[in-house]
Amino acid sequence: MRPLLACLLLALALPASAQIYKYTDANGNTVYTNQPPDGTAAESVDLPPTNTVEMQVPKAPAESTGASSPQSEAPYSVLRLTGIPDDEAMRANNGTFIVSVNIEPRLQPGHRLRLILDGEPYGQASNVPSLQLTNVDRGEHSLAVAVVAGERIIQQSATETFTVQRISLNSPARQTPPPPRPTPKPAN
Repeated sequence: MRPLLACLLLALALPASAQIYKYTDANGNTVYTNQPPDGTAAESVDLPPTNTVEMQVPKAPAESTGASSPQSEAPYSVLRLTGIPDDEAMRANNGTFIVSVNIEPRLQPGHRLRLILDGEPYGQASNVPSLQLTNVDRGEHSLAVAVVAGERIIQQSATETFTVQRISLNSPARQTPPPPRPTPKPAN
């Protein structure tokens, strides 16, 4: 069955100028071939013209004239982080804290919020405007939020810089006090 199908596909792939002949063999089967058989009456088959499609040349994307900034075309008029201290350090002894996202209008279907911590995507994209960061190292960091559709960034907020203050592992407050000593019982 497969060889027959392959032969038919090959016959269809012949150039339009090739001649095809049709005849009936001794067993009564109809046979198509590109050469007429000797001693058998064969009729010429007129094939319809092959289908052709003109190649479409893709258009180059329109170049930005610089008159409009990407922010003016952004789908969200407000996109910023809240809950990050401005001047003082953020105290998070285990490096875990929550930031909120102020976004207007509401998040569109198919869009998600993703944090960008120190220039790298952080955590999973979410449709909830409260996002948690976990085990962030002490020191200075930059944080922004991006609206994404899949992996494509639709819009990104301004980057906020903040400092995380964590308790040192060497701090006396972290050291466990020695176990209490048993008090001797008075003699009777």
